[in-house]
Amino acid sequence: RQPNNMTSVMYLSGRQLRRRACSRSSSTSFQHIICTSARRRPIINHTSFFSSSTTSNNNDDEKNNSARSISGSESMNTNDATNSDKSDSATTSLPTPPKSTVSNLAELSKARLSALVVSTTAFGFMSVGPTALAFTSLPTFAAASIGTALCASSAATFNQVIEVERDAKMKRTGNRPLVNGAVSKHAAIGLGCLTGSTGGILLGLGTDPITTMLGVGNIGLYAGLYTYLKPRSEINTWVGAVVGAIPPVMGWTAAGGSILDPEAVLLGSTLFLWQFPHFFALNWMYRTDYKRGGFAMVAVNDPNGDRTASLIKRYGVYLASLPFLSTALEVTSPMFAVEGILLNGYALHVASKFDKERSNSNARKVFLTSLWYLPCVMMLFLLHSRRWHEEVTNDEKDETILDSLQTLMSKIQSKGKELCMHEALVSKEVEVSVGEGENKTSLDGSKCPISMTKNAQISMATAKNEVNTLTIDEEPTKDERD
Repeated sequence: RQPNNMTSVMYLSGRQLRRRACSRSSSTSFQHIICTSARRRPIINHTSFFSSSTTSNNNDDEKNNSARSISGSESMNTNDATNSDKSDSATTSLPTPPKSTVSNLAELSKARLSALVVSTTAFGFMSVGPTALAFTSLPTFAAASIGTALCASSAATFNQVIEVERDAKMKRTGNRPLVNGAVSKHAAIGLGCLTGSTGGILLGLGTDPITTMLGVGNIGLYAGLYTYLKPRSEINTWVGAVVGAIPPVMGWTAAGGSILDPEAVLLGSTLFLWQFPHFFALNWMYRTDYKRGGFAMVAVNDPNGDRTASLIKRYGVYLASLPFLSTALEVTSPMFAVEGILLNGYALHVASKFDKERSNSNARKVFLTSLWYLPCVMMLFLLHSRRWHEEVTNDEKDETILDSLQTLMSKIQSKGKELCMHEALVSKEVEVSVGEGENKTSLDGSKCPISMTKNAQISMATAKNEVNTLTIDEEPTKDERD
């Protein structure tokens, strides 16, 4: 019980609950206020755990006394720790509503991570271009996407089964279904076997042997070698990056591409290099938690952050070089390299800020930048891909897949061409074309040296070599008519 002139204030910081009392002159009964420790903004909770009343009649006073008795019995005492790095004393946490079975299964399968994996698989599948997709059916795309998702879920489930004891020591993972007992270990093993076998069968029946082997092999690589190395060696991060680089290659091979194609190598390299700034920033933010769990992460063995900052910048530079390599290999148009300068320039900027000040806030900026960086670079790769500038004949076209995709891509490319500053600066008074009849190709689009269109591949040097076939659509002058 508290005096009437006291207000019980509770601060909720992470999983700690700190209880303080402060003086407050008031004729009302005491109130329980829950607020975050970051901003100390009181949020009066009238409905969940505590009750209050402010009237002065006898009946209300009795209710207030009853409310104070109930709330006083529900109050919890904890140490007034100043940060989450200190060990928690014996406390009673706030009651949380039980999660549904679907929520537990989704968390056990790491549904959000699996969704990211599926998006990279779809990215690899779409990268083959309309010519290859013309011979690919919608069921193949569905089999590749769903099969990859099931394999990723299986790997995540087995990973949690193996690491359940370490997860129990960490605040970040302390409420996972296996740790809190919402799902039994036997049930989790059964789920992992079911999703893994179903995913493998789906890939085998709906795609090709190479895609199937990559999907099933990735389960073993993640749940096996990667999980084994996490508490033993820092190299686990590099092994995990290989795991993340495989799904886009699976999409490429499922759509009919070869694992040795330069596009497949670029897709895998992009995902491989992207993961290092992403996970090194995450490891730094949760370095104390990883140490508590006994994991061998770079940030755990890097108290000053020198190695972490160096690795983030180094792999950021490697990642920034890929658009130029892609353009040099003629996989994408030069515009991809130009836009990559802006995209990677900002990523390197936030990496440099972390290098100057190794704070959690700067690490979070690196982490958040990586989250929007990946979808941006995937979209730009597709927009500037040479393969998406190929024409497909009506006989080859699969209406259910290509029509809407090609229409969307054409609209985006046309809009980009309209906004191109090079097109705006170059005069369009003279229209030049190469060839005659059906083979006639306009060079108007090639006036932009960094064009997104197919015509960018035709240089002015080619036009000069074929000067005899040029058609000038300009109106002849009076002297020329004479």
